[in-house]
Amino acid sequence: MLQRIQTIWILLAVLGALFLNLTAQDFDILGGNLLINISTVLLILLGLLSIFSFKNRKRQILLNNISIFINALLLGFLIYWLQNLSGGIQFPEKGIEPIFSAIAIVCLLLANVYIKKDERLVKSVDRLR
Repeated sequence: MLQRIQTIWILLAVLGALFLNLTAQDFDILGGNLLINISTVLLILLGLLSIFSFKNRKRQILLNNISIFINALLLGFLIYWLQNLSGGIQFPEKGIEPIFSAIAIVCLLLANVYIKKDERLVKSVDRLR
């Protein structure tokens, strides 16, 4: 059942992590480049595992919640990094990296909503049998 709407939301979150990995090549504080690379690869793997575990909806929700937590930590780190840049955050060329994490969080939350909706539908059909 890869054609469900939550698969699209999870895929968009995976693409957000992929774009974050591609654009986050200018980190140099606190070993940020290594931290960003490891966390984005982990997010991509968790997202792909979540997409292909469509038969186990509880596992899918758990993997999405773990990805949301990692994205929230990553978003906090990216905002901290942007605030510590010289000149503040007024310049648009400073970085768009936090946007990708925020988009991924929203997409994963929407995916969880649709997964729970499917779970309720399956339970209601089981009650009718």
